Amino acid sequence: MTGLSALLIFVGLFFAGGAVSFWKQQLPKGVIGLLAGASVLALLAGILRLDWWS
Repeated sequence: MTGLSALLIFVGLFFAGGAVSFWKQQLPKGVIGLLAGASVLALLAGILRLDWWS
């Protein structure tokens, strides 16, 4: 695991936690959707950089 992939996975989990927290606080759906989308993209980028299959 490289440092960048670990950082991307950490950022993705951080954004996911923020989205859950904002959902519990009943903040606007656009903010929650933006955080959830950023979380999915960061997690996907971090997982794809792991290079398990090579």
